Amino acid sequence: MCALPAPRAALISAALLCGLASGSAEARPRAAKVPPGGTGVVVDYGVNLAGFPIGTAQLSGAFQGSRYSMDVSARLTGLVGAVTGGQGSARASGALADKPLPNAFSIATRTTNSGIAVRMALANGNVSRAEVIPPLPDMGDRVPVTAAAKRGIVDPASALLMPAHGRGELTDPANCNRTLPIFDGATRFNVVLSYAETRQVEKPGYSGPVLVCNARYVAIGGHRPDRPGVKFMEDNRDMSVWLAPVEGSRVLVPMRISVRTTVGTNIIEATRWTRSGGAPTGTAGHTGGSAAGATFAQAAISPQ
Repeated sequence: MCALPAPRAALISAALLCGLASGSAEARPRAAKVPPGGTGVVVDYGVNLAGFPIGTAQLSGAFQGSRYSMDVSARLTGLVGAVTGGQGSARASGALADKPLPNAFSIATRTTNSGIAVRMALANGNVSRAEVIPPLPDMGDRVPVTAAAKRGIVDPASALLMPAHGRGELTDPANCNRTLPIFDGATRFNVVLSYAETRQVEKPGYSGPVLVCNARYVAIGGHRPDRPGVKFMEDNRDMSVWLAPVEGSRVLVPMRISVRTTVGTNIIEATRWTRSGGAPTGTAGHTGGSAAGATFAQAAISPQ
């Protein structure tokens, strides 16, 4: 659940897939609608923990010029799913520049015993409104999230979208090297990526190179610094994300995510890659403000 304090939020942020790495997740999202002349991609994932399959997930993205929309969801399956009932769905939209500039984000998560929803309205990545339902408890040791820390951020769903640097190749190693300033409505953290290697992968719907990026978690605000889970994630060196280019666009999205946790390594790996849409759109550019900055995106849990 992206709004939960560390270690769960830390794990999600490091894994980059909101709600997946923590094990709170959900059924298929509504596929992002590909506009005429745009490009879309749908990626199905398997979720494994300590070598055991525990769920499935899906990312759906649509891109046209400088605009994007992202829908992400996951669902626990098998015995774990039967016990926890974990599911979650997230949605985001905005503009593309050297990083996503979200104007709306929402997430809804649910387990057998609880649920939480987060909605944010933004203007070019600057938070104008945010609400968490139910509100997090007021813990005296929680580091405040300052107003400055809510500017120039990306939400957890938009963080899955990596615009290519400049006009070079999508698989240029430089596209690994970036810092993702993530705010999930309650906690603010950075995910620092750095290039490790380039690999060739074969998946249904995709055959070609991927960038393997190391990942680091840096807590900024909203966390409780003395909690063991926070320190574990800040010291964690066993996190990585594989980025694959979306043909017909200037963006990359995760093919595989690996995060060492206190109970084993969590791996989220693509099982199918489906691309749709028209011709390449060229380098995405920033189009400025959007009226959507005054509205909320909507994510919902499907009835069981």
